[in-house]
Amino acid sequence: MPFPILTFLVFLPLGLAALLLLVDKSHESAIKQVTLAGSLGIFIMSLQLYFLFQPTAGMQFEQTTPWIPAIGVSYHLGVDGISLFMVLLTTFLTPIIVLASWNAISRHVKGYMISLLLLESGIIGVFVSLDLFLFYVFWEAMLVPMYFIIGIWGGDRRVYAAVKFVIFTVVGSLLMLVAILVIYFYHGGLTGQYTFDLLVIQQTMLPIGYQIWLFLAFGLSFAIKVPMFPFHTWLPDAHVEAPTGGSVILAGVLLKMGTYGFLRYCLPLFPRAVEQFTSLIFALAVIGIIYGALVAMVQPDLKKLVAYSSVSHLGFVMLGVFSLNNQGIQGGLIQMLNHGLSTGALFLIVGMLYERRHTRQIADFGGLARQIPVFTTFFMLVTLSSIGLPGLNGFIGEYLILLGTFMHNKTVGVLAATGVVLGAVYMLLMFQRVMFGKLDNNENRKLKDLSAREIVVLAPIVALIIAIGVYPNFILKKMEPTVNQLIVTVRTGQSAPVVHDKTPEMPDDWAKGDR
Repeated sequence: MPFPILTFLVFLPLGLAALLLLVDKSHESAIKQVTLAGSLGIFIMSLQLYFLFQPTAGMQFEQTTPWIPAIGVSYHLGVDGISLFMVLLTTFLTPIIVLASWNAISRHVKGYMISLLLLESGIIGVFVSLDLFLFYVFWEAMLVPMYFIIGIWGGDRRVYAAVKFVIFTVVGSLLMLVAILVIYFYHGGLTGQYTFDLLVIQQTMLPIGYQIWLFLAFGLSFAIKVPMFPFHTWLPDAHVEAPTGGSVILAGVLLKMGTYGFLRYCLPLFPRAVEQFTSLIFALAVIGIIYGALVAMVQPDLKKLVAYSSVSHLGFVMLGVFSLNNQGIQGGLIQMLNHGLSTGALFLIVGMLYERRHTRQIADFGGLARQIPVFTTFFMLVTLSSIGLPGLNGFIGEYLILLGTFMHNKTVGVLAATGVVLGAVYMLLMFQRVMFGKLDNNENRKLKDLSAREIVVLAPIVALIIAIGVYPNFILKKMEPTVNQLIVTVRTGQSAPVVHDKTPEMPDDWAKGDR
């Protein structure tokens, strides 16, 4: 029997959280060390997915077990070129967040680490679920730990931000639940097989009338999570009030659940409705790109500036996804990964500044490059990554997205390109105002440069930023077959036959349990 690596990745964080329940809350150092070691071990285990993943169109590492057979619910997990890198991004960022929170979280440390692990478990579950019922369970489950992370360890308006986040998400997800039930009963009535299994359901194309309403229900839930304009208003509050670790996991992974949802569910299940709504999605995405950039440009608060930049950057991802060609969708997928790295690093950098000065106002800084040169170097690289400088990760994503968009609609491509210019303007202005100019604030003269721990936090992210910028093919080649199959499904309006690839063999030492 193949080693059930996906089950381990989903439930090991949950098991680690249960272990922390047995540790006395006064042993904060031990709690941090156990969480860091455990999350790092989970990341190392997840690397097996990348090295053993074969660049084919089928699902891999599949596990299927009846869960509630009376109603057709199964425990069905698997990954393909769409979900592979989202799982890896989640496991990569979690130990970095733990290390970044080492000194930033000083109260209820045990509860914070448990919440972070529960959140990791729920997020991975969302990305690997191939059963609609199971997907919905994980989708709702991840709300609880995120609510606590914002509501307990956030800023002064943390409760307001946490409640707003939950209300927006729940409203969308309830509509998605209704849509899931409609699909379940329609497919069962048509075929006599009542099931929530995604790969079985997508073999039956729904009538166009059903597709339109179901696309709206699923799409609203995913659009809120992205967040697309005009459903974005919860995001700045959540980002500003969340602790640094919460902002990183929110920007790095949680927002990608929305774009992932469009790719995994809306495009293959409702291909004819996609044709009807592409123009609307393009319009909202372009508005989000330009609006997010303009609002970010006038923000006096560093964290709020980065938050609004996410609205703009995720607009680019949506353009790529709905360009419905290989270049655009691959660009959207790699930009999902890039945004998680670059914007996650920006939130870490803002958090490090806040720990030193206890302010995020841009006007309170200036001339820091002389005082903290190592910090400045990391900040510069991440800023250039965010604006898409050639040779860094952001360039390849934006280039492929704009190429795919131009191939689909030249007018939209031109409008979207203005967002690239605006993005460079507000990011470079922000960097110039914070790092250059006169060092005329005595408080800034006392700032210390990055510690060894902080360098360890930022260095892996910057290394990936450079690696993806120099050689993006190590990612693109893994996702291309899946993207090609998805495009065929959308363009023909017919799902391709399900390919159940043989799960790659694990190394002998894994199979024997010698880990």
